[in-house]
Amino acid sequence: MADHPPSAHTNRLAQEPSPYLRQHATNPVDWYPWGDEALARARAENKPILLSVGYSACHWCHVMAHESFEHPDIARLMNEGFINIKVDREERPDLDQIYQGVVQLMGQGGGWPLTVFLTPDLRPFYGGTYFPPSDRYGRPGFPRLLTALRDAWENKADEIEEQARRFQEGLGELSTHGLDAAPAHLSAEDIVAMGQSMLKRMDPVNGGFGGAPKFPNPMNVALLLRAWRRGGGEPLKAAVFRTLERMALGGIYDQLGGGFHRYSVDERWLVPHFEKMLYDNAQLLHLYSEAEQVESRPLWRKVVEETVEYVRREMTDPDGGFYATQDADSEGEEGKFFVWHPEEVRAALSVGQQSDTVLRHFGIKPGGNFEHGATVLEVVVPVEQLAKEQGRSVEAVEKELAEARRVLFLLREQRVKPGRDDKILAGWNGLMIRGLALASRVFDRPDWAKLAAGAADFVLAKMWDGKRLLRSYQHGQGRIDGFLEDYGDFASGLTALYQATFDAKYLDAADALAHRAVELFWDEEKQAYLSAPRGQKDLVVAAFSLFDNAFPSGASTLTEAQVTLSALTGDVCHLDQPEHYVAKLHDQLVRNPMGYGHLGLAADSLVDGASGVTFAGTREAVAPLLAAANRTYAPVFSFGWNDTGSAPPARLQELFEGRDPVEGKGAAYLCRGFVCERPIRSPNDLIRAIGVPNENSVP
Repeated sequence: MADHPPSAHTNRLAQEPSPYLRQHATNPVDWYPWGDEALARARAENKPILLSVGYSACHWCHVMAHESFEHPDIARLMNEGFINIKVDREERPDLDQIYQGVVQLMGQGGGWPLTVFLTPDLRPFYGGTYFPPSDRYGRPGFPRLLTALRDAWENKADEIEEQARRFQEGLGELSTHGLDAAPAHLSAEDIVAMGQSMLKRMDPVNGGFGGAPKFPNPMNVALLLRAWRRGGGEPLKAAVFRTLERMALGGIYDQLGGGFHRYSVDERWLVPHFEKMLYDNAQLLHLYSEAEQVESRPLWRKVVEETVEYVRREMTDPDGGFYATQDADSEGEEGKFFVWHPEEVRAALSVGQQSDTVLRHFGIKPGGNFEHGATVLEVVVPVEQLAKEQGRSVEAVEKELAEARRVLFLLREQRVKPGRDDKILAGWNGLMIRGLALASRVFDRPDWAKLAAGAADFVLAKMWDGKRLLRSYQHGQGRIDGFLEDYGDFASGLTALYQATFDAKYLDAADALAHRAVELFWDEEKQAYLSAPRGQKDLVVAAFSLFDNAFPSGASTLTEAQVTLSALTGDVCHLDQPEHYVAKLHDQLVRNPMGYGHLGLAADSLVDGASGVTFAGTREAVAPLLAAANRTYAPVFSFGWNDTGSAPPARLQELFEGRDPVEGKGAAYLCRGFVCERPIRSPNDLIRAIGVPNENSVP
C-alpha cells in the first residue's frame, strides 16, 4: 500500500512519519495516532477506544484495511461509536506487548493486525486480531462486532467494567509471570535438558518446530546447538542441520534475491508470507554462520553470502543504517513480485536445456504451487541429480544455474517492488550488526564488518547522546525514547562488532549503553527488567521484558551483552544483573525453553562464568590464532586483542597487563570465571581448548 500525501481527503495519519500509519491516511476512518489528543478526547466524550496495531509489511493488516477501514459504512460505525487509534507496533512495542496479552487471555494466539477495545482510562475489555467484513473463518464480522460492543458500552456498563477489571488483573499477572519463583542456579545440565525438551517439538521430516504455519525461530534452533555442544547428543545437531537445510532449499528463502521471508504457511517451508523482516534475517545470518563453524558446507556459505548481499542491496540506507521491513504485497497482490510461471522462464532463458534445467531445479510447472497458477521457487531437483541425468559435471550445471538465476533476478528487478518501511530502529540495527559481525569473522569478510560498522556509526551519531538512545530514525529525524530491546539489542551488536574489528569505541559504547539500561529499566524488587523506561505514563500495567518471541526480548539481549562485556573488560559488576535475573527465571527457562530461547543463549554463556580469550601480539603474530578461533564453534567465549603494536585503550590497560606475546610470538590467554590458564601458542591447541567438548559427558 502506498504512502499518501496530505490533502482534503486524508486524516491525521497523513502527517505521521511511520509508513504504516501513512498507509491509512486516506481511510474514511477518523484515525488518531496514539497520544494525548486522542486519549483526552476519549475521556472528554466517555467513548471507548478502538486500538488497531500492525506494521507496514503485514499482509493481513492490509487485508483488514482494504475490507473494513476503507469501507465507508464500516468507517461510519467506527467513527460514531469509538475513538479510533492506529499504532505501529515497530514504534511502540511496549503497547503491543501489553495489549497482545488481551488476546492471549482470551485463549487466542495473538498476532497482527491486533484489534483491542479499551475504556478511556486504557483498560481493555475485548480484543482479537483480524476481523472480516462479514461473518466467516469462524470469526464475527467487524460491523456486527462494532455494533454489539457499542451497545454493550451504552447499555451494559457494569459488564464492561467487570470485564475491564478482570483483563487489567490478568495483564498484570501476565507481565510478571514467573517473577515470583525462588531463584535457582542454572547449570550445564539444564542447558542440555532445555535442548532435549525442545527437540521433542521438532518436525523430524522437514525440521523446524511443529506444523503449519512454521516460523524459522532461529534463537530456539541456536539453543539446540548449544545443548549439543554441552553433550546432549548427535540428534540435536542433526535436527538443527535438517532445519537449516530445508529452509535454505525451500520457498521461505528467496532463491533468486537472497534473504528469508517471515514464515511459511505450510509445514515444509514452501509457500511463505512474503514479507521480509530485518530481525529475522539478522538472527538467521548469525545462526547459519554458527552452523558453518560446526561443520563447513557450501549451502551455509551460499545462504550467508546471498543474505548479506540482499541486506546491502535492499535494506541499507545511504548513511549506513538498516531499514526495518519489506512488504509482502506488490500491486495489491501478496507475493506477486517473487513468483514465476513457466512461460516467463522460457521467454527469459535460452530455449532448450537451460530453461528445462531451471524449471526442473525450481519445480516450476503449469498450475504452479501458489495462487493463479504461479510457482514459489524451491529447490526440488538438486544439482547433483540434474548433472547425473544430463551426463554433465556438477560444476557445469552449477555454472548454468548461476547464470540463469542472474538473468531471472535482473528480469525480476524490473517488476514493481514490494513497499519498504525505511525507518531505522536502533534495536533491530543492533541485531543485524550482531549477525554481520559474526559472519564477517567466520567467512573472513572484513567488508561485512564494515557494513555493520556503518550502521553502528549511524546509530551512535544520530540516535545516542551518551544518556538517551532513540528508538526510531526517519526522514532526518530521531524520535521515541528507546525501549529495553533497543538498549539490549544495540549493546549486544556492539560487543559483537568489537570482536570483529577490535575497535575499542564500540566496546566503550556498549559499556555505556548497558549501564544506562540498568538505570532506566532494572526493577530491584522484581529482579527483572521493564520493557519501557520506568515511569512511562501511558501504560495500563507495568510491562516486564520476559519472553523471547519473533525477536529476542531486551532483557535477553542485554543479559547477553553484559556477560560479554564482563569477559571483554574484566568488570565483574556487569554480571550483577545477569546472575540475579537468570537465577530468578531458572524455573521458567527449564519448564518452557521455547519461550526463552535467546535468554537460554545468554544463560549458557553465564554458566561458564564470562569466558574469554585475549590475543596478544601484533596483527601478523596473532593472525593464525585469530583465524582458528573464528572458525571454531565456541559461542560462550568472547574475544579481545592486546595489539602490542600500539598502546592499549585506557579501559583495557589493567585487563591486558601480563597478557603479552610469548618469546615474541602471538599468544592466546584463555580465562574462565576470571581465572586464566597458561598462554596458548598453537592454533590447534586453541581449537581444542575452546571447541566442542567430549559429547559423551556434560562438562
